[in-house]
Amino acid sequence: MKTFSFYISLFISFLAFTARADAPPIRGTVTDVATGNPLPGATLSIPELRISVVTNQKGEYFFPSLPQKGQFLLEVKYIGYKSVAQTVDVSKPVSVDFRLQKTVIEVQEVVITGTAASSTNKRNSTSVTVLNKEDLLRKPSTTLIGALATVPGVSQITTGSGIAKPVIRGLSYNRVITLSDGVKQEGQQWGDEHGIEVDQYRAERVEILRGAASLLYGSDAMGGVINIIDPLPPSPGQVKGEILSNYATNNGLSGNSAMLEGNAGGFVWRSRASYKNAFGYNTPDYRLPNTGFHETNLSGQLGLNKSWGYMHLDLSSFRQKLGLPEYTRNEEGQFVTEPEDEGEEGSVISPSLYKTRNLFTPLQDIRHYKTALNSYIVLGEGKLRSTLAFQNNQRRELEENETDPSLFFDLKTYSYDFKYYFPVRKGWEPVIGISGAFQNNENKAEELLIPDYDSQDIGAFLYAKKNWKSTTFNAGLRFDYRNIDGKQMEEDGTPKFSNFSNNFSNISGALGITHEISQTVNFKANVGSAFRAPNVAELSTDGVHEGTERYEVGNPQLNPERSFYADASLEYHTDKASAFVNIYNNYIDNYIYLKQLSEDEMLDDHYVYHYTQDNANLYGLEAGITLHPVSLIHFENTFSLTRAKNNSTKSDLPFIPAPVLRNELRFEPEIKNLDDSWISVGLDNFFRQSRVDQFETPTGAYSLLNASAGTTVKAGKQSIQLSITASNILDKAYISHLSRFKKDGFWDAGRNISFSVRVPLSFGHAE
Repeated sequence: MKTFSFYISLFISFLAFTARADAPPIRGTVTDVATGNPLPGATLSIPELRISVVTNQKGEYFFPSLPQKGQFLLEVKYIGYKSVAQTVDVSKPVSVDFRLQKTVIEVQEVVITGTAASSTNKRNSTSVTVLNKEDLLRKPSTTLIGALATVPGVSQITTGSGIAKPVIRGLSYNRVITLSDGVKQEGQQWGDEHGIEVDQYRAERVEILRGAASLLYGSDAMGGVINIIDPLPPSPGQVKGEILSNYATNNGLSGNSAMLEGNAGGFVWRSRASYKNAFGYNTPDYRLPNTGFHETNLSGQLGLNKSWGYMHLDLSSFRQKLGLPEYTRNEEGQFVTEPEDEGEEGSVISPSLYKTRNLFTPLQDIRHYKTALNSYIVLGEGKLRSTLAFQNNQRRELEENETDPSLFFDLKTYSYDFKYYFPVRKGWEPVIGISGAFQNNENKAEELLIPDYDSQDIGAFLYAKKNWKSTTFNAGLRFDYRNIDGKQMEEDGTPKFSNFSNNFSNISGALGITHEISQTVNFKANVGSAFRAPNVAELSTDGVHEGTERYEVGNPQLNPERSFYADASLEYHTDKASAFVNIYNNYIDNYIYLKQLSEDEMLDDHYVYHYTQDNANLYGLEAGITLHPVSLIHFENTFSLTRAKNNSTKSDLPFIPAPVLRNELRFEPEIKNLDDSWISVGLDNFFRQSRVDQFETPTGAYSLLNASAGTTVKAGKQSIQLSITASNILDKAYISHLSRFKKDGFWDAGRNISFSVRVPLSFGHAE
């Protein structure tokens, strides 16, 4: 409560900081380059300032409140036209007109905000894929990560239909950062069954940064970053919103979300409420009981958008309960609970419980509360961006009843991030930054898996980017320090953990370049180093974690991981076709993983695995080609491959995704009285994964047939977006190599048909 009051007080103290005189507004028109006709409804935004406006019926726009000085990237979007991004100098206001060109392929001129300095994708050396709201709705999934896992180089570690962990280029857990509200999500990422605590309906767009991003985000960004971005506030004078609803036949998933936001003279606000629930999912052979979940999300924003920049206060509450199926199947195919004592028989699960929405033990109860204060203040020609945040993650694991948890982790995280952007001089864009976090984790149940601990992080970086006509160069240097102090603890009166204190530090650097070889061909390359400190589980865990069926033992003597990486990409874009190929190589010294030191070592009737480390090498590629010979046809094909070797043992690393080839043929017909219609059919081909670690088994190849259709209808002036998606149409029996149920032999979900409706709302007129 004190933390919440602090942020509210800090927010209110800035309400008076609005007296600065505005610069004359930037205004102009947006028209069709071929016909000269105005394009009403085109969206123009300055992502750095979190502001946007929409053109009127004459194609006219203006930004009423801008800083007096500075250069900002202005992005123009209109459906069916190439996006345009142009740097504008607000200290020299002039009429800026945009003439857009029709296209059947979206050229990647989108603005990327999750890097040190905002830029277009062509000018950004990091390999980035952007999915907007429409893309996410076309890829229905029970989790946000499931929708992102169709992106080349991205996979997911799943536990049923309710838990998904992102995997980028073979790296996951504490090697991938998820950002929401501009804040690194902190929620016990080290656990196998620990997903991300984010409302999937909030995402207006998601930026996926593939490859090391430690320069900007420090430890834990060794594999990449998933940046979840809320919608920009509406234009002044407008109130907007949306209603979302979807239903899935396989597990009865019912999801609903409602959002309303407004802008009154620069005072912006937003509120959203979402709810999802499902029962056990169905496989081609059986329904798996107790794999349902309930999820309730509430979030809101209050803020100011003024000529000096912006300040936004974001609040969110995430609550999820989900079941875990700890069962075996008898000879009759019935699911049986695990017996309490050896030699006894378990109880048969009643078929009436297979489709119940009432969960029963074992289950998880996760609650995540977050407060984030984001500000962007223009100081002369420079800019200061800051984020202050508090998160409280409460994770209860209930085995015997729903009131007394067997495990209860209570994690509190206080974090800060400051970046100062120097004025642009002769094409140079320097940035300096400092960030850090304080954490406290307490056990509030009798059973202990990790000790109580305190940790502290601090990092500082220097970054600079230089732009020439067709080439961009960037370089950076970063220092990180982390301290973790574990506390002595007893379990059932017996000493279990001893005091320990670990300190880790590192200096890392990166170089990147982009070069436009021609108007259609673009080249990118990066080299650098990255760093990850061991997490608390790797240092100290001692026990059996729910669902792993392993007794895991930490190692307080672990050294930090250090990687040396290089990647390169070649991109090709025309009006009729686009293609790309990315290659990467990542050497990781002191790679941390679980290893069985003795085949006979057992504790609590489980085989013992120890955290150890060796040098490792991960390498691979992502490639894709999209053909659009006519406006009606869209044919997209992508391929991903990751190889991961333990250089010390010459064996393969665990949890590495299988190679996958995805093909989609989409028809986009023009239908009278309907807008944005499509019909698609896709085939996902997963190759055999035989490169496995010692406690894994190979996974056979399989293919999944999918299809979808959608359109936008008008009810008066109100548009309604409708879609239907069918996945695994042939009801193929398969198990993903990264499924946590693979060890139990439980199939992944069979055929599923999902129906969704989205109603965008708009009230009022721009001022």
